[in-house]
Amino acid sequence: MKCLNNLADQQLIHLYMEGDADALATLIVRYKDKIYTSIYLLVKDKYLAEDIFQDVFIRVIDTLKGGRYTDEGKFLPWAMRIAHNMCVDHFRKVKRSPTIKTSDDRDIFEVLNFSEPGADQKMMAGQSHDRVRKMVDMLPEDQREVIILRHYADLSFKEIADLTKCSINTALGRMRYGLINLRKMMTEKQIAL
Repeated sequence: MKCLNNLADQQLIHLYMEGDADALATLIVRYKDKIYTSIYLLVKDKYLAEDIFQDVFIRVIDTLKGGRYTDEGKFLPWAMRIAHNMCVDHFRKVKRSPTIKTSDDRDIFEVLNFSEPGADQKMMAGQSHDRVRKMVDMLPEDQREVIILRHYADLSFKEIADLTKCSINTALGRMRYGLINLRKMMTEKQIAL
């Protein structure tokens, strides 16, 4: 089996468009955690996130096969934009905006890549992640969205601004106020991470 992991996104896309299905599989594996986690954090439902994730890659495949992919060298931001738009479409369909609620589902942190710590470290890290996730859930929607896209999806502020259709300064401001609010919550609850 050939090794495609060392190829750039654009090379993988070209190989896929020439008929190499393994090239697309490599791209999916490369970015599935970031894309799925971002979807999950926005929709707060594991099964809905899985459905939207699959729909995102169906749209990616359709766009690539149709020769309509134009974001040369920017696969992840492009795929994240598709994911974000599909989440927005979902909330429009159910005629409500995303609600801010806490969740006891730990799947989000299972998909993130952590090294293998001991059992005590895993328990402490899990408790810290739960606390942070619950506090992030309590933020206003616009602040929560920027923090999710920045920290979990690793998008730049320019990419976040494009995705959320706001200026870079607005995205930076939302991030700043989100972090200030998180610090306030940590101080009020005397939480140490």
